[in-house]
Amino acid sequence: MSLNVTLDLPAEVEEKLRRETPDLNADVKEAYALELFRRGKLSHGELSQVLGLDRFATDAYLKQHKVFEGSPSMADIEADRRTLEGVMRKARR
Repeated sequence: MSLNVTLDLPAEVEEKLRRETPDLNADVKEAYALELFRRGKLSHGELSQVLGLDRFATDAYLKQHKVFEGSPSMADIEADRRTLEGVMRKARR
């Protein structure tokens, strides 16, 4: 099964990206897979499959992009911030 996605970009933006990026389709695929991994939607093994890498090459890829398994997401950090604000508000009373 294959998933094809179309991005609707302004022509000048697409032209610029295609000039600067030899394989734009592969770059978009990698970026989306990495984001899905960050969100917890893809496992390490699934990311490896999408990227066509073995476990160790996937680890290196994640390290290169400063993504570590178990790292908090921005949503996690925001939730922690809100919780801390609530605790601090109660402590000041």
